[in-house]
Amino acid sequence: MQILVNSDNHIDGSEALTLKVQAHIKHKLQRFDEHLTRIEIHLNDENAHKKNLQDKRCQAEARIKGRDPISVTHNADSVQLAYEGAVEKLTHALDHIIGKAREARVKQVFTDEPSVDDEAANERLSNIS
Repeated sequence: MQILVNSDNHIDGSEALTLKVQAHIKHKLQRFDEHLTRIEIHLNDENAHKKNLQDKRCQAEARIKGRDPISVTHNADSVQLAYEGAVEKLTHALDHIIGKAREARVKQVFTDEPSVDDEAANERLSNIS
């Protein structure tokens, strides 16, 4: 899974911040690693240098293998709270999407395989003919 971190010109997009964000994402999303190709993080300061509550925004986009990408956004008072909140929302979204896909596969396996009773009934019918 590739993790890209982008920031606007009002946020110090240092290597230290990038590594911190990447480490947090790897830790929180490692269980989805086989399903994801790329995570993109976009950090913005919506009100530049003005001091406002919840003016730091993080948009997180996940590219899921074989599916459309999903995107979540979280606003907070600090950059760290913004990306942590976005990753939390992304985790819930991935749980939902990947969980539904797993349920569908399990349901398909059980409906596609003939049961023991079906096989026995087919065998009895073939013996009668």
